[in-house]
Amino acid sequence: MICDCKEKPDNLSAASTQKIVVITGPTATGKTALGVELAKLLGGEVVSADSMQVYKHMDIGTAKPGDDEMQGIPHHLLSIVEPWDTYSAARYVADASQCIGEIFNRNKIPILVGGTGLYIESLLSGRSFSARADDELRKAFEAEYDLLGGTEMLKKLSSFDPLSAERLYANDKRRVVRAFEVFETTGKTISQHDLETKALPPRYAATKVALTYSDRAELYAKIDSRVDSMISSGLEREVLSLLEMGVKSDTTAMQAIGYKEMASALSGATEMVSAIEKIKMESRRYAKRQLSWLRRDDKLRWINWNKHADILGCAQRLAEDYEKK
Repeated sequence: MICDCKEKPDNLSAASTQKIVVITGPTATGKTALGVELAKLLGGEVVSADSMQVYKHMDIGTAKPGDDEMQGIPHHLLSIVEPWDTYSAARYVADASQCIGEIFNRNKIPILVGGTGLYIESLLSGRSFSARADDELRKAFEAEYDLLGGTEMLKKLSSFDPLSAERLYANDKRRVVRAFEVFETTGKTISQHDLETKALPPRYAATKVALTYSDRAELYAKIDSRVDSMISSGLEREVLSLLEMGVKSDTTAMQAIGYKEMASALSGATEMVSAIEKIKMESRRYAKRQLSWLRRDDKLRWINWNKHADILGCAQRLAEDYEKK
């Protein structure tokens, strides 16, 4: 759910003094369960930080928590946009900031839970997303990309933003197009824009924890087991329903792991067994990328599970630590 309250949060200029908790980590590590238990102890509400759980009708493949998992704890930013819509980090920061402000106004503790590192970093950093082009300009750059190709677009980008041209990959259409958008609308390179926003003070004082397993093989086994559970819970039916609703296979939502592979199987392009194995493989690769992203942050407190996750014990320790600060 999204926040019901519509009033503006109080005293946003002092937001960096407001304390929130962040629970992140790769997929299948117990973030949802820990967030709920900690919310019960602290009197908190959960704000999702998952780029795919924002979409309606996409529950199984995104591991969206159900009512039984929420245990009566309010959860925000779940199922707020249609699957044919595009959702961005900019929209997330706006939505999450409003939610967090309203939670503080209710004298509750916001607990940010999810594994989309870009969303979390953008929200906490105070990053500005004012440099946004309109749809027509974006479509024009996308058409140019499709015509010239990524390599040629990077050559053009290097003429005014060599840092980004060196950093970006030719096949990363979205980020390449974004670099052109920012320069066209602001006269600044996206490299400069990023440096300026990184210099801003943090939006919140955050206690951040990241969950994983000490044994990488154990993490991968948990991921494989989760995929098997998704399949048995009806992922095929969920993807078929989306396609029958008219959701195109090239939309952002349908590029999510699990949906893309299942749609391919349903179209007859791949065998179902192969699609399921690919979902597992891509999920493991995604977890590896999540870990790489998170390890850049030296302020994260890592919680390394052994074979079994001690959710209740961990929640108690985190609650005690939060109360001491």
